[in-house]
Amino acid sequence: MEKIIGLIDAPFTPFYENGEVNLEPIEAYAQMLAKNGLKGVFINGSSGEGYMLTEEERMRLAERWMEVAPEGFKVIVHVGSCCVKASKMLAEHAQKIGAWGIGAMAPPFPKIGRIEELVKYCEEIASGAPELPFYYYHIPAFNGAFLPMVELLKAVDGRIPNFAGIKYTFESIYEYNQCRLYKNGKFDMLHGQDETILPSLAMGGAQGGIGGTTNYNGRCLTGIIEAWKAGDLEKARELQNFSQEVINVICHFRGNIVGGKRIMKLIGLDLGKNRTPFQNMTDEEEARMKAELEAIGFFGRCNQL
Repeated sequence: MEKIIGLIDAPFTPFYENGEVNLEPIEAYAQMLAKNGLKGVFINGSSGEGYMLTEEERMRLAERWMEVAPEGFKVIVHVGSCCVKASKMLAEHAQKIGAWGIGAMAPPFPKIGRIEELVKYCEEIASGAPELPFYYYHIPAFNGAFLPMVELLKAVDGRIPNFAGIKYTFESIYEYNQCRLYKNGKFDMLHGQDETILPSLAMGGAQGGIGGTTNYNGRCLTGIIEAWKAGDLEKARELQNFSQEVINVICHFRGNIVGGKRIMKLIGLDLGKNRTPFQNMTDEEEARMKAELEAIGFFGRCNQL
């Protein structure tokens, strides 16, 4: 099974002012991401407010991304849901439209507290798209599924034929590396934390990853990997430290889903506001965030349209 090389973006979902999904910006969005070095998208996940979309909206978004994706640009569809039947249906749809792969995080309700529960959840969803690679999206801060990922790999090994690997969005670089080393790298371990790409590279990982701040800071983040490959450790460190400065700013403004989405407007691609119950940024907050970004020289280094 092919392993992903390079960074995949987790895009925001564009909305009109009335809260309806807006498909119009997606073509320009895809072109911008590809231009700035991203290798694909992981749509309808946490950055895309996927759990706040209807199944119909999620399918329409997947279809549009497939229509406009540049050649060789991977479209991975997050199909996770609190309803496993809906997830399987979304997986079937992703395979039908020719998506590159699918993924699912554990549901926020009901809480999954045992490996076998998680395996059954993944197994049923993955069976909906047997021809596509399936990635488990490990983000326990979102759903409380603080489970050992090496144990998950052992449990799915030989049981879920299209289980490709894990999008690992958690703080334990040790566990990430243990998963990467499982059976000499059998599974694809996609790095999911933009703030720790360099240390995981040093351990042998992060050849492929899925990020959220790649939406607007992808040039810097892809540059970390390029500098590492070129043997320029000082450049890689500088880029990693700068990416952390950007993350420090968005943490002042409710994180990537809210603050990051507003940054897209500041760089010229207005994707609208967030859906309820997210608290959208005020114009005053936007001005303060812009000033903080200007202070670190962000707009000279961010993604370009």
